[in-house]
Amino acid sequence: MSPFAVPIRPQPTVPVAGSDRLFPVRRILCVGRNYAAHRREMGGDDRDPPFFFSKPADAILPPGMDAPYPTATRDLHHEIELVAAIGEGGRLFGFAVGVDLTRRDLQAAFKAKGQPWDAAKGFDASAPISAIRPFDGTIPQGRISLSVNGEARQDGAVADMIWSVEEILVEAGKLWALEPGDLIYTGTPEGVGPLVRGDRVDGAIEGVGALSFKVV
Repeated sequence: MSPFAVPIRPQPTVPVAGSDRLFPVRRILCVGRNYAAHRREMGGDDRDPPFFFSKPADAILPPGMDAPYPTATRDLHHEIELVAAIGEGGRLFGFAVGVDLTRRDLQAAFKAKGQPWDAAKGFDASAPISAIRPFDGTIPQGRISLSVNGEARQDGAVADMIWSVEEILVEAGKLWALEPGDLIYTGTPEGVGPLVRGDRVDGAIEGVGALSFKVV
């Protein structure tokens, strides 16, 4: 007889590019407003220390999967992001292309009341991701872009991040013990916008990879 009161859910995983290995996801940390233009877009213009929010590990949407339009929202938004994957000893394992899907209307309502954002950010399948490219010693700095149905929406450069990947790891390490399996979504450039059922989303980061999914 199993010692567990309920069945154990499968471990969320992300494929590792160029191999048949899988990266087991422990948790997902996300950095808010880490590009100056997006910070202005969302109503701020400063360089406060990075702030973090989280998504559960099973929010991951592996490559090749469609994104179900979530319940309880009429304003689903896309946010293209560089994702840092953490390996042994809290060191970088690699990078991926990610999209932080957001129930923007819920987020605005929670902000107005000073309430947590969990339901706006941490819902099922809210973290689409590409395969993880193993770290080769180079931190990506190039183009980061997203299009919807072939129309450009977001187009910037990772180099424009307010807080660099190295700085984000230091700041996150002050708050958590970074462990193998952690993923950090590092923020999005300007141009976030709405998605509806039937939309095709294509994102890419120079030197990292690409990701595509459909909203269903």
